[in-house]
Amino acid sequence: MTILLAIVAAANVALFLLVLLLFAEVLGAVMKRTSKRPLAGRSITPSFVLLVPAHDEVSGIEAMLATVLPQLGQTGRVLVVADNCSDATAVLARRAGAEVIERVDPARRGKGHALDFGVRHLAANPPDIVIIVDADCRVAPGAIERLAQEAHLLGVPVQGCYLMRAPAGAGLGLRVAELAFLVKNRVRPAGLAAFGLPCQLTGAGMALPWRLVSQAHLDHAGLVEDMRLGLELAVDGAAPRFCETASIESDFPTSAVGAATQRQRWEEGHLGMIVFALGLLPRALARRRFRAIAQIFDVLIPPLTLLVVTVSAMTAATIVAAAVLHWPVWLSGLAAATLVLLVAALVLAWWRFGRTALPPRLALHVVPYALRKVGLYLRVALGARSRAWIRTDRGG
Repeated sequence: MTILLAIVAAANVALFLLVLLLFAEVLGAVMKRTSKRPLAGRSITPSFVLLVPAHDEVSGIEAMLATVLPQLGQTGRVLVVADNCSDATAVLARRAGAEVIERVDPARRGKGHALDFGVRHLAANPPDIVIIVDADCRVAPGAIERLAQEAHLLGVPVQGCYLMRAPAGAGLGLRVAELAFLVKNRVRPAGLAAFGLPCQLTGAGMALPWRLVSQAHLDHAGLVEDMRLGLELAVDGAAPRFCETASIESDFPTSAVGAATQRQRWEEGHLGMIVFALGLLPRALARRRFRAIAQIFDVLIPPLTLLVVTVSAMTAATIVAAAVLHWPVWLSGLAAATLVLLVAALVLAWWRFGRTALPPRLALHVVPYALRKVGLYLRVALGARSRAWIRTDRGG
């Protein structure tokens, strides 16, 4: 019983600290004011390349290029990597005005492999900045120049505000997913920035100085290669900054299968990245990379739905066990405080940022939705895995 008490106490303390960090990030975002003041020297526009990895993106590549080509100015260009494509992605991209290279290697599929291929191609005539944008994105006017300038002036990776939107008429699942994505990719990075801390790289809208991207380890098939890259760069002394005013958007798939497989890949990747981040922690501590340490602890916060399910289950189990086994009262109090703090963080984030994504009339249905996702986490725990870079099904 002593060992069980120690395990339960340690689990409750760990959950409380993670939830406290989440609450601090949300509170920082609520209190933060977005700066409109330009950086000194921002009038200098560096040379940059918009690097677009694309796998069978014939349905969206032209629309994406239409949002970025007018933003290139005199110093920018677009390079599309048509990776293992079986459609006309390369043809349409060339017709739209982009430079295109094609990669065929069915045995080594994945966004990381495509990015590595593109970076090695750029080595012959390297730009100052490489900006990575997915082929299904919409890039707001001015975002490309803003990202390029800040990455050039700061000398570190800069992450734009990359959000996913639920299509019109979407059901509860996609509404909750949009809210969770907003909390992860806008609210939490903004909160960290308010405390002068780095953010995670989130896949699209990432601007990296050439000296960093040319030496980065990209040639792998990880499900969240962006998050991994950001952690590795932070440990090496180049922690990413968040640029909330550079907006990049994409849409969730409208098909149930596409939405489910997309969320499963992201959440599997995040859970795997927790293990990877813990492995980096000793190196970050040894090098005294305090910004990287903060970024590592941010990664340890699991996906929101899993966090809600875990905290709720732990609170109920702790209170019941404490009553039956006569454990210390403070343990039940800690478990209850963790749940209250989590609810406060989520309600505050939803009230300040997410009422458009998840209208009040749907908010009460979140708990049943979260419980239905327990099956996904059980499958992951039992070893179910997604293959790398399976194109998301966006059919209706």
